[in-house]
Amino acid sequence: MNPWVATFIYACGIAGLFFLDRDKTLRTSKALWIPVLWLLIIGSRGPTVWLGLSPPAGSDVQMDGTPLDRIIFLALQAAGVIVLVQRGRKAIAALRANWPIVLFFAFGLMSVFWSDFPDVSAKRWIKAIGDVVMVLIIVTDPNPAGAFKRIISRVGFILLPASVLLIKYFPDLGRRYDPWVGTTMYVGVTTSKNLLGVIVFVLSVGALWCVLTLLQDKGYPGRSRHLVAQGTLLGIGLVLLVMSNSATSRASFAMAAFLMVATRIPFIRRRPGAVHTLVFVIMIIGGSAMLLGGGSGVAHALGRNGDLTGRTEIWQEIIPMAPNAILGAGFESFWLGPRLAQIWAANAGNPLNEAHNGYIEIYLNLGWAGLILMALILVTGYRRAALAFRRDPTIGGMLLAYVGAATIYSLTEAGFRMLNPMWVFLLFAIFAASSLVSGVITADTKAEASELLSVRPRVALPTARNALNVGSFRGNP
Repeated sequence: MNPWVATFIYACGIAGLFFLDRDKTLRTSKALWIPVLWLLIIGSRGPTVWLGLSPPAGSDVQMDGTPLDRIIFLALQAAGVIVLVQRGRKAIAALRANWPIVLFFAFGLMSVFWSDFPDVSAKRWIKAIGDVVMVLIIVTDPNPAGAFKRIISRVGFILLPASVLLIKYFPDLGRRYDPWVGTTMYVGVTTSKNLLGVIVFVLSVGALWCVLTLLQDKGYPGRSRHLVAQGTLLGIGLVLLVMSNSATSRASFAMAAFLMVATRIPFIRRRPGAVHTLVFVIMIIGGSAMLLGGGSGVAHALGRNGDLTGRTEIWQEIIPMAPNAILGAGFESFWLGPRLAQIWAANAGNPLNEAHNGYIEIYLNLGWAGLILMALILVTGYRRAALAFRRDPTIGGMLLAYVGAATIYSLTEAGFRMLNPMWVFLLFAIFAASSLVSGVITADTKAEASELLSVRPRVALPTARNALNVGSFRGNP
């Protein structure tokens, strides 16, 4: 088929998905287009790359980025800040409730002062704040559950079919070749198979949540056409997960999907201990399979070698290069300057720019102090997602899935970096969980733990209409 004819057909298909998923009763803010644009950019390629523009002569893209991308990101951040100022009380309450995240970013700002490249570190910190701004726009929306559903649909309906189009009909854009073995890598609208894998993974988890919620309520208005739209999105996502050959994203999706489905079983839903046991087992099995490999058999089943496709060699090389074990190199400063040149020279020009492990990445940039703060974010996030599950199992199960998947995903990918879709969705899950249980998150941690372990669910499973349409995160300040 002629590529341009295929483009027209795909464009009609994308328009059809938007038409099928239309819902005039779903009232959300127009400001949602700001995080949609943000995710469309970080989940694909920068505007400079799409337009085929060259960076200014003599500029260092690794250090300075590109002017056009910088302007667009700053414009989106500024627009987001204006929206949050108008929602002042909600935004401030959300930040107070999520003090571990605020503390993490405050430490990141402090680390600028001991970075070897303070100007670059400061610019990256400002850009990283954009992830928080976008998440706050979603969770402070008058209908945050509906807002999340619209984010998944708007971003997914565009990026996923477009990736298939580029892979099949525009191979110069949608495919790359492994520089070491020459095999074909499918990248779609992104720049690497791993980025394609993670954006497809997080969107597919959201699509699966929409499908499961719609299946729950047979009386949902327009249920059949919504199921067709969301089911198509999920199907395209599953195909791309296979095509991307990103073992980490495939395994993370499988674990998130299993957790979401399992938490809808009445026996598990009504027993807090069963939920914790289920999550613990998934973490142990998933972590062992992805990090340790469970032997070469499991590693090969996941699509990688027994040495995690060279990751262990990378970790052994870069961990001793951290300039300060306690404080790190400074926010997003490790992969810069002479240190980066040394790593590239030692790896025969292989352009490494991440550790392929979120925890090691944090250690390199923020040291043990940063790792402790990240552990605090994950532990607090899990506890609040578990509390959210008890108050609204339909939404809470999805939030648990994102928190658990991010924890596992970051064992073999840098999932806690700025502008990473996994990091954005982790932040969303934690902020959303805190909003859902805002009546208890101000209590001390002992009271939280006591309630979580001793009180049975006080609410019935919400209907799909409540979750997708008129529902909101209860207790949203």
